[in-house]
Amino acid sequence: MLGPVILAASRSDKMRRFVSAAPGTKQVVDRFIAGETVDQVVPVIVDSADKGLEVTLDVVGEDITTPEQATAARDAYLELVGRLKDLGLGERAEMSVKLSMFGQALENGHELALANVRPVVEAAAEIGTTVTLDAEDHTTLDSMFAIHEELRKDFPKTGCVIQAYLFRTEDDARRLAANGSRVRIVKGAYKEPASVAYQDKPEIDKAYVRILKILMDGSGYPMIGSHDPRLIAITQELARRAGRKLDEYEFQMLYGIRSDEHLRLAAEGHRMRVYTAYGTDWYGYFMRRLAEKPANLLFFARSVLTKG
Repeated sequence: MLGPVILAASRSDKMRRFVSAAPGTKQVVDRFIAGETVDQVVPVIVDSADKGLEVTLDVVGEDITTPEQATAARDAYLELVGRLKDLGLGERAEMSVKLSMFGQALENGHELALANVRPVVEAAAEIGTTVTLDAEDHTTLDSMFAIHEELRKDFPKTGCVIQAYLFRTEDDARRLAANGSRVRIVKGAYKEPASVAYQDKPEIDKAYVRILKILMDGSGYPMIGSHDPRLIAITQELARRAGRKLDEYEFQMLYGIRSDEHLRLAAEGHRMRVYTAYGTDWYGYFMRRLAEKPANLLFFARSVLTKG
């Protein structure tokens, strides 16, 4: 029941100021955010690679209000590509981007976001890696999918994300699976109305499994974004039934959550990619992590009370 309340708070400037000033916030933020700068996140990337893990890197920040901020976001990702090139990690380190960060919500936002993200995708391809377009709230998805389709004309490994709680997603999954896309499936972490999205967890879980089966039976590359042990087991069974080898799909989990499970799956031979966020504009990302799981909120509350 708290999830929708927290998601509403994620868009409140008053709550942003309160949470940022809370005594225990930094301790909890550090659990989910790998650092504020490229220099701080590089050791995390190297450590993950040494452990047999792969990463997808997200420079956090969504509240873009000017074209200049969108350009700065593009440049932040280009800086990241330069560091990944120096590390020589290739496909072990890809990138995830939110098109809102590239100006999608501004005037002529679709064209602006495409113009800003294309150089990042080009630079990623030059060093042997790729980019995945993150899904945001339902009003942005038609634009995101159109940009994804356009980028794949020249960079077919460009990925995208679909969200199980949206009614539209089964149709999106069928289209993407038939086109051989790289698709990350997640449950969904935005506050969506009942007119477009399932509201109850059991219904979301059922939709997740239906969509997962579509992806496994298709010709694309499924990326399973979940920490749920039951869904992980279902994924393994559906992959077996579909005749998929271990390198024909992958698991993805968030940095700082179930780290032992990351290592267990990698040790079994699965491709295991850790979604690793960094940057200074962490508030929206952080609040969605609290909303996803009550234990995260309790951890935050204990930290605030302890520090207070």
